[in-house]
Amino acid sequence: MKHLAGNFIDFSELECKGSSPLYEQLALKVADNEELLELSSHAREGQPIPNLLFGAVHYLLLSGEQHELRKYYPSLTEKAEAPDKVFPHFLNFCRTHRRLIMELIGKKLVQTNEVRRCAYLYPVFCYIHKKTKNPLSLIEIGTSAGLQLLWDQYGYTYGDNLIYGNKSSVLQLSSQVRQGSMPGLLSAAPPVASRTGVDLHVSDLTDGEETLWLKALIWPEHKERRENFEKAVSQFRENPPSLVEGDGVLLLEELAANATSASTLCIFHTHVANQMSREVKEELLQKVTAIGRERDVFHIYNNIEDRKLHLDYFINGKSFAETVGETDGHGRWFDWHLNNTSCLA
Repeated sequence: MKHLAGNFIDFSELECKGSSPLYEQLALKVADNEELLELSSHAREGQPIPNLLFGAVHYLLLSGEQHELRKYYPSLTEKAEAPDKVFPHFLNFCRTHRRLIMELIGKKLVQTNEVRRCAYLYPVFCYIHKKTKNPLSLIEIGTSAGLQLLWDQYGYTYGDNLIYGNKSSVLQLSSQVRQGSMPGLLSAAPPVASRTGVDLHVSDLTDGEETLWLKALIWPEHKERRENFEKAVSQFRENPPSLVEGDGVLLLEELAANATSASTLCIFHTHVANQMSREVKEELLQKVTAIGRERDVFHIYNNIEDRKLHLDYFINGKSFAETVGETDGHGRWFDWHLNNTSCLA
């Protein structure tokens, strides 16, 4: 249980501080409670356990379970109470709904669909298109519900009073460049030839229960993230991309072979590689290299060597490796260290 307790302490101090006072408070309390640590231990191996526990409780509350705990959740009440007295109610709720929480923790996965990450992907895809001049064929590994595959259908603002991408989209995303230069953005999104997402468990956004679970994984204080998610779901249902259930690394070469040779292949994933073993990460990099011997390919990723966003690519068989920079996990800001003037003519 000591290792589990450490997970909750890290979650509180490294992830929640300054972002979710409710989860910051609860995580520290859970770390010191053997009963809740034992309950949390029923999660699948490799899953982020604090997110699962808090997601399961949030899911039950969003489903309509009535309890005093509700008044501490900004997602459930107009004026939530301060979290300093929340823990006894949280503990009681977990005791009352222990069986349901255990079932959810055991079968559900943490699959965040942080659609605002598209705000830092959009400049990368613009950068790629400027280099190659070709339509893009997209493969997303760990796609979950596929919302990031639709990055070209959203609008974007970056603090310069201009709108990029789809200016009439129901979803308009905002972000800021924290360090580095302003990216060389295209006014309209680069053309997309095809888009395919692959995940061990594809989340079905036509299913109300699965959609509610994804919403429950959004932290209670994050109203804008919930609104973005709901708008993205609406956009998704109008034009759903192709989603494949399976191991993205094992299927990569097969999926790549399906992309038209007249396009630039873009393989991307955000905050997924942290759930891969070192061996799987190496296999992924080797497969991208093998594909690069046959065609132009770009690999956009983080969490393989570090948390920074990287862009590795092959053009005419020649390899390049560039670092975009740090990115906020919720897409509120990113660094841009790519050379906007280096794009090929």
